[in-house]
Amino acid sequence: MAKYVPTTLQKGDELPPEIAKLVRESAKKKSHGDSSRKSPYSGLWTVVLSLISVVYVIPILLVIINSFKRKAYINKNPFSLPNAKTIVDPLFFNYTSGMEKIGFTSAFINSLIITVGSVIVIILCTSMCGWYITRVNSLFSKCMYYLCVFSMIVPFQMVMFTLAKTADYLKLGNPIGIIVVYLGFGAGLAVFMFCGFAKSIPIEIEEAAMIDGCNPIQTYFQVVMPILKPTCISVAILEAMWIWNDYLLPSLVLDKTKYKTVPIAIQYLKGGFGSVDMGAMMAMLVLAIIPIIIFYLVAQKYIIEGVVSGAVKG
Repeated sequence: MAKYVPTTLQKGDELPPEIAKLVRESAKKKSHGDSSRKSPYSGLWTVVLSLISVVYVIPILLVIINSFKRKAYINKNPFSLPNAKTIVDPLFFNYTSGMEKIGFTSAFINSLIITVGSVIVIILCTSMCGWYITRVNSLFSKCMYYLCVFSMIVPFQMVMFTLAKTADYLKLGNPIGIIVVYLGFGAGLAVFMFCGFAKSIPIEIEEAAMIDGCNPIQTYFQVVMPILKPTCISVAILEAMWIWNDYLLPSLVLDKTKYKTVPIAIQYLKGGFGSVDMGAMMAMLVLAIIPIIIFYLVAQKYIIEGVVSGAVKG
């Protein structure tokens, strides 16, 4: 008579010996198959990519190291570690000195307002636009899509003179007004990404929401927007890195006598006859890159989720 094997297991139960043996054999075969499929060059690729990552990290380390040196020793020995002779006293003198010279606090607040406000407006407007383009099949929506894509290939230098004149005429030379300008320049890439992801969303989900009584606005915020979350995070990181580090656009649009962003303020450490306070500049560069690095590290897992979910949909 065949031995009875329970089809369900309770918590704490052990597998029958026959099933446990089959599971072990299956796991052994799977691990052997995975190792056999492993590329013979995987170790080489690991070494190559590790070396490339070191090349990218070295400049950041040099900036951090030199931010604690005396100004006279940065140009002489930029690659040496700080020692008792070259290190500044007190330790954070370059940081405090640089913050006082350029008014770092006000510049940081301006950059924060511009970056956060621009990213929120770009995500909100372009996600709605991308959803509309994918769901409304009309000549207008197609023209809107191709105009957004075309804006990605237009060189900024081609429009910057007209942009500066228009922004000055419309009184956009302030941290709130420049958000409108960033919306125009950041919409192309964002709409392109949202359209690609929105096409993979089953329309039946939106139809079910409509049957439950949701209007288009409710459908977007309660159904579509949560599904677009990985793409929103990816767009937010790309746009935030661009806007936070941007120098040319704020220098053309903002009234620099009243408003300075961090990249613009750092340039004021250059004195007359080409003199530069390298110690203070290195310290301010460290303070400038810390917020965007923290934001990227916090949101990094959402980028991976966005890439994976976008790859398996549709």
